[in-house]
Amino acid sequence: MTRGSRRRGRPGRRPRALAPLLAAVLMASLTLGGCSGSGDGGSETAGQSADTGVAEGDIVVASGRDVTGKGGIRQKLIEQWNRQQEEKGSASRARLVELPGSADQQRSQLLGALQSGSAEYDVVNLDVTWVPEFADAGLVRPLSDDLLDADVIPSVAATARWDGKVYAVPFNSDVGLLFYRRDYLKKAGVTDTELGKGTDWATVQRLMGTVGEAGRSAADGYEKGWTTQLAPYEGLTVNGIEAFASAVEGQALTDGAGRYTGSEQDLESGIEELRDRTQAPYTLGDAGRSDESESLGDFADGRTAFLRHWPYAYGTLHQTLTGEQLGVAPLPGRAVLGGQNLAVTEGSRRASAAQELIRFLTGRESERCLLDAGFAATRLSAYHEGPACRVAKPPAPATPNAESTDRMPRDEQGRPTYARDILLPALQNAVQRPRTPLYGAFTQTFTTELRRLYTDKPPSAARLAQDLHAKLKSALPHT
Repeated sequence: MTRGSRRRGRPGRRPRALAPLLAAVLMASLTLGGCSGSGDGGSETAGQSADTGVAEGDIVVASGRDVTGKGGIRQKLIEQWNRQQEEKGSASRARLVELPGSADQQRSQLLGALQSGSAEYDVVNLDVTWVPEFADAGLVRPLSDDLLDADVIPSVAATARWDGKVYAVPFNSDVGLLFYRRDYLKKAGVTDTELGKGTDWATVQRLMGTVGEAGRSAADGYEKGWTTQLAPYEGLTVNGIEAFASAVEGQALTDGAGRYTGSEQDLESGIEELRDRTQAPYTLGDAGRSDESESLGDFADGRTAFLRHWPYAYGTLHQTLTGEQLGVAPLPGRAVLGGQNLAVTEGSRRASAAQELIRFLTGRESERCLLDAGFAATRLSAYHEGPACRVAKPPAPATPNAESTDRMPRDEQGRPTYARDILLPALQNAVQRPRTPLYGAFTQTFTTELRRLYTDKPPSAARLAQDLHAKLKSALPHT
């Protein structure tokens, strides 16, 4: 998703305040790599040969890089599982293989590896949009229904099923949020800088205009109202679906069987909403070429007052911005649900042990650990009365006078302060992207057509809706 040195060497470009952090907190992604057996329960990096074999009893977990950093919370949970197995006298051990790469590479390469049987993976951490495809292709196996108990957030639990069966278990969730600069609003004369649940896009755009009028003198480096991810990849799909779902209540584009159900009229309404949100007077020009990393950096540099991003940005941005500078609110309208789910591969020779590992990794305490580390937890108890995390605590100062490296604002129980009142409701109200075994074809078609909005001669909403409707009918089965 990264595009290298797009703005490198730009005259007058200020150095990125978050540059060292951004390199370590790219969006968690899952791509293919080989693995070699070490048997020590440690984390490995993709690129090693997959045919070197694995020690008997090793449960190999393939996952994207952990946004909480090297040796992050996922690895700590794996290590805790291994300690428990050792205490019980069990020979089972789990081993995390971190697999970097873009979303497109993730899906196509992992599909190829599992179809050919060339990778010794027992558990795969799938993007929520991939579950129908991997299930329909017979690459992951049905799991026990009791892995999805009533504590799992209902909207999140819905990502785990396909064709009436549980094929994956939510591990960490994700949802679109609105980050904003409180200090910019204050300097522009806005007295109430607490954006609530009822804030709509019209209000946000008015605030953008207010900041813009005072921006060049009040905020060093300020350029436009907001930025988001509009490059031709999954980020554009997410922004598009959020606009479409906000414009037409209940618009899903596919039914429960993955068949296309959209109409030209509904598509036109969604396109008009997306065009209104991303019009030039409000939107940073670089947003059209931005992914998660780029947009996060632009916001951190002070180029915009608002940012649409994922929950992990909360901890990242607080490394350089204080609570008086940074605010977070639910995304106006509907936000897209993201996240990753754990599934057992059809070819696993350790399926029973792999399912028990998943039960541990997605249990109540593990989910609380994920929340404390900066992920969006999938269980209600993590946000309320659930057990504290004993596996990993936020880093404390090395000496009494040292400054803690953990600058994330936390409540009295150690949770991120926004978790209960902002993050949890956002997850509960989020919408899914279209669920179909042909999601790859959907998102490629969707982004290709929507990209035309950002060309020198964009089509009318009606024409684009007509073309998008025809292309989606061709790409997907339809009613």
